[in-house]
This record gives sequence, structure tokens and C-alpha cells, in this order.
Amino acid sequence: MIRGRLRRHRTEAESAESSHSETQYLEIEPGQLSGVFNVPDWLRNIGLMSWLLVGAMLLLAALVWLLAMTQVISIPVIVAGIIATVGSPIVAWLHSHRIPRAAGAALLMLGIVAVGAVLAYAVVVGIDGQASSIAAHLSSAKDTIGGWLQDLGLDSGKADSAKDRLGQGAGDSASALISGLLEGISKLSSLAFFLAMTILSLFFLLKDGPSIRAWGETHMGVPAPVAKIITQRTIGSMRGYFLGVTIVAAFSAVVVGIGTLILGVPLLGTIVAVTFIAGYIPYLGAWSAAIFSVLLALGSSGTDAAIGMVVVQFLANGALQQLVQPFAMGAALGIHPLAVLIVTIAGGALFGTVGLIVAAPLVSAIVRISADLARVKAAEDSAAAGPDGAAGEAEPAPAPG
Repeated sequence: MIRGRLRRHRTEAESAESSHSETQYLEIEPGQLSGVFNVPDWLRNIGLMSWLLVGAMLLLAALVWLLAMTQVISIPVIVAGIIATVGSPIVAWLHSHRIPRAAGAALLMLGIVAVGAVLAYAVVVGIDGQASSIAAHLSSAKDTIGGWLQDLGLDSGKADSAKDRLGQGAGDSASALISGLLEGISKLSSLAFFLAMTILSLFFLLKDGPSIRAWGETHMGVPAPVAKIITQRTIGSMRGYFLGVTIVAAFSAVVVGIGTLILGVPLLGTIVAVTFIAGYIPYLGAWSAAIFSVLLALGSSGTDAAIGMVVVQFLANGALQQLVQPFAMGAALGIHPLAVLIVTIAGGALFGTVGLIVAAPLVSAIVRISADLARVKAAEDSAAAGPDGAAGEAEPAPAPG
């Protein structure tokens, strides 16, 4: 109990009526003051959210720094993890037919190595060997566009300036498309070490995938059902995304290749290879490859071929792709296309090529994990509310994989 004394000051009229002062005593329970100095709930929530965001940003910065310092090892392991996520069902199928996981992993790995060697030869040797032709065609396209600007009435000096800027941008784009893969691998200690680490990691991930997953689930620090939801959704999103993207990228490359052959545009192998590889980068990759092929068509075969290539690209990345994509990718990523574009750019800015490729499926997995956990919590709350609660909804729908 808190006891206080209050003295009331009277006016002159009140003082004339009563000559003695009046003293009042006030007694207050300490609990009655508990809400006087409390921080409002909304302000407390904002402060907590701010500290969580600061912690998340620090964690993200630490991850960027750690990947930059350990890229010689981390990049091969990430590449092997992506391949193993897509290929592990094949090993499981072989294991169900009495083939040991080690033997199944070895067979699948040999097939992957053979396909990878063919693709690497086509990309590295083919594109790099045609670098001079590509640069010449892009330079011719630059001159053609400069002539169009002058025909539209643009001052010759401004047209030349725009042409130079376009040439610089085209040169930079060509350099990035031609030597980006080589420069990325050259940052590793050697190509041989990169391939050795990737193959070794891939073998163990294919062979011991279930045990590695079980160990990870038990060391997440969350309840076992939650850990299972996290791994199911992550693996399911990654597997469905990359398998679907591979099919869509191959389809787009075939369509563009047929169009290139019909239009008579040279460097068919280069255009097909760039279209296929760029297909792994959502939105940005497909249309960057489209611009690249249109410029090659303009510089090598003229305006008519360039217009035809524009039509081919719109078909390959538009109407025809929409026919194939639902069957190839199954359920969509579950996030808005604008969000996919934003997270792809952010992932590339923070984590480079790896971020460009894996940002969208990882964000999709996070969204679906949150939805699953929210569904489970709602079902548990409904079941706890009474016997009529929807207890049967406590288990989320299993993710693929």
C-alpha cells in the first residue's frame, strides 16, 4: 500500500469561509500503477520487429561473407546439392529394384558426368571459339540501329553517341554471355578441383541422402513434425522447380533452334546453348537470351531475320511455353511473378549466379512452409476449442519428395 498526503490550495473566497487548511490522504495499491509506465503494445511490437530485422540482416551479411570466403568449397557443394535433389528419385527407384544405393548413385553420376561433359564442350569450346564472329555480328547490329536512329531524324552526333553506348552495352553483354562461365570457374582454384569436389559431393549426397536428411531433421532444434515439413517443402520446391525449368529450357532451346534454322541465322549452336542456359534464371535469363539472339540475327542476316527472330522468341517464351510449363512444372511457385523477379534480382546481387538460380525456389519453399505451419496451428487451435474442432486437418498435405 502506498500512502500519500495531498494539500489542496483554496481560493480567497474559500479561505474566507474556512480558516483551517484541509489535508487529504490518498492510498494506492502498487498494482494500480502497473499500466501507467507501460510501453504501448504497438510500440513494443515495432521495437521487437526492428531488432528481428537487424538480426536477419546481420545473418544475411554473415552468410554472404561466409560464401565469399569459402566459395571454392561451397559452390561445388551447392551445385551437387541441386543435382542430387533432382536426381535422388532415380537412385531411390533403382534401390527399390534391389540395386544398392552406392551402385545406383555411381550409375546416375556417370550419366550426369557424360551429359555435363557434352554441355560443357558445347558451351565453353563452341561459344568461346565463335567469340570473334559474335562480336562482329553485334557490331553490325549496332551500326544498323544507329542508321535507324538517323532515319528517324535524330541528330547524327546523338545517333553516334547512342550507337556507341549501345555498342558498349552489347559488348558487355556478349562478354558476360561468352566468358561469364569461364570467369566464374576461374575464381575457383582450378577447374579440376571444382569438378572433383562436385562429383565427390554428388556421389555422397546421392548415396547417403536419406541419412543426411534424417540427421539434419534431428539437429534443426525444432519439433520432429516441423523439421519434416521444412525438409519436405524445401526438397519438393527445389526438385519440382529445377526439373520443370530443365524441361522448359530444353523446349525453348529447341523452338528457338528450329526458328534460327528456318531463318538462316548463323551461329545456331551458340543461340541454342545461350537460350538453354539462360532458361535457369527466371524471367531475366530468357529475355536476355532473346535480346542476344535478335541482335545476332540483325547483325548477321538483316532486318527481316531480326523481325522473324522476335516472333520466334515471343512464341518460345510466350504462347508455346505456356502450353508446356503447366505439365513440366506442375504447381507454380506459389508467389507472384513480380515477387519472383524481385527475389531473383536480390539473390543475384547478394549471392551471384547461385542466388539468381536458387532464390525463387527457396522463397517458394519458405512461403509454403509458413502456410503449412499456419494450417497445422489453426487445426490444433480448432481441435482444442472443442470436440467439434477440425482435428482431422492437423496433418498438412505431404509435399512431393
